[in-house]
Amino acid sequence: MLKLSNVETYYGQIQALKGIDMEVQEGKIITLLGANGAGKSTTMKTIAGLLNPKKGTVEFLGEKVTALRPDQLLRKGIALVPEGRAILSSMTVLENLEMGAYHRKDKAVKAEIEEVMQRFPILKERQSQMAGTLSGGQQQMLAIARALLSKPKLLLLDEPSMGLAPLIVADIFNIIKEINSAGTTVLLVEQNAKQALKIADYGYVMETGKIIVEGNAADLLTDPRIVEAYLGRKSTSEQELVKEGN
Repeated sequence: MLKLSNVETYYGQIQALKGIDMEVQEGKIITLLGANGAGKSTTMKTIAGLLNPKKGTVEFLGEKVTALRPDQLLRKGIALVPEGRAILSSMTVLENLEMGAYHRKDKAVKAEIEEVMQRFPILKERQSQMAGTLSGGQQQMLAIARALLSKPKLLLLDEPSMGLAPLIVADIFNIIKEINSAGTTVLLVEQNAKQALKIADYGYVMETGKIIVEGNAADLLTDPRIVEAYLGRKSTSEQELVKEGN
């Protein structure tokens, strides 16, 4: 579904991605792991069109989409739930959901908003509430629901569990699995490496702008390099990710 080939992305003169090669297979959950500053969010922004690579190509469903704008990519089926959620805090929950489908002209939008609120009952309950007054977990659910209303083929989730209580984190991971089971491909950047690998089919590990390890998620869970860096008891990497985010 998605292919990155030798992608190099810069912030001014600073090179953030150094020749990324990555594939996302249709119908799968792919996770992208790495410490702070590794380039994970930059990769997501590059895929979503928020950053343009200076070199390399991004292909989606066999079409080169490297130079397309975010709104064009959204119409093609790529939706990003960014780090920090980026909800419209001065608008109501319902208005946020309506904005998720702003580019759609079909008559099914109203019914699908109702379906999304059935999936996330707290959003239905608080549909008239200002989005900025929701809890962190509720805001994350709203951000995911809003993205789903664009009818994505590929859903990009950047740090969905950041700053959330453990019980809410479990809910978010269950929601991700349900979304994937319903037919949406997911690319997941996640601070909770263990949980991400448990639900993913395949994983990539980044370090200083490069992919250094990749493989089946089940294999990465037991890979000594991954265990030591992200899953081991003595490792501080995952603790730092929880505190600071990407």
